[in-house]
Amino acid sequence: MSPIDPSRARALLERCKGARILVVGDLMLDRHIVGAVERISPEAPVPVVLVQEERDALGGAGNVAANVTALGGACVVVGHVGADPEGDTVLRALTAAGVGSQGVVRGFGRPTTLKTRVLARHQQIVRFDREVDGDVGSELAADLVGRIEDLATASDVIVVQDYDKGVLAAPVLAAVQMAASHHRLPWIVDPKRRRFFEYSGATVFKPNAKELGDALGEHIHPDDPSWMRRVHERLHCDHLLVTLGERGMSLRTAAGEHMRLGASARGVYDVSGAGDTVTAAVAVALAAGAAVEEAAALANSAAALEVAKPGVQTVSAAELLSYVRDHQDHQEEGGHR
Repeated sequence: MSPIDPSRARALLERCKGARILVVGDLMLDRHIVGAVERISPEAPVPVVLVQEERDALGGAGNVAANVTALGGACVVVGHVGADPEGDTVLRALTAAGVGSQGVVRGFGRPTTLKTRVLARHQQIVRFDREVDGDVGSELAADLVGRIEDLATASDVIVVQDYDKGVLAAPVLAAVQMAASHHRLPWIVDPKRRRFFEYSGATVFKPNAKELGDALGEHIHPDDPSWMRRVHERLHCDHLLVTLGERGMSLRTAAGEHMRLGASARGVYDVSGAGDTVTAAVAVALAAGAAVEEAAALANSAAALEVAKPGVQTVSAAELLSYVRDHQDHQEEGGHR
């Protein structure tokens, strides 16, 4: 499948401005402690990290929401954070990214999900996770359901961002499905293992290669149209979009068409956060009226931009349009040789 035409990309990105995306899912705070290692501890055979920098960033559903606003969309997120300093940090970061947080519920005895990574010489040494990943209780679920019902009425697309941290309990997922059906909204799912087969009816189901293979318990064959057809039928979604990292994406549409999008990144530096960028780009493109093939092509270009950046970062509409133009120029130059 060829990259999206720059004039069409420009038109879609113009329409993305103000597109209303509701993101429902697991909010997380990513904390990075960066330092240097110059010696081994005398207490145990472990490196001593001399801390030079600490930084926080939105993770999970928050990163998807931040990517939506970077692309020009308007976004509100429904999720949970604890009544703790990390929850304060997440809410401030959402505000800084231009994301509405009126759907965020606090407290209920659950902490903010926190992932702390210690890095030295650009290598991760260890990661500490603080979380409660069991399903949210009935009272918290009811609060989340009410917010979904209220916010879906002013939305164009719903994104379900699942990280297996418990927000997408059965009542919450049912509320998403009901809201999408009632308001005739497309909804996009970025799944995780626990509820992989519970998203029946999703407009776009977007697993990555590992998630899909783990859920099916078999090696995946995204280049095989017949294999993609069988998996598509099993998942009961409209469109199946499998992200393949450095190999690009594989798409099977509701019409039964199979398309392969090769990776368009010219240099891969850091793949973290690329899946969130893809989800956000597909969401805003669909809200702008793109066909799913166009949305996937635009998202593939957005992923190429994201992986060329260190760490988890957003991609802007201006960056994406420039990349699409440059990519076409590069192809045309190659064709003239």
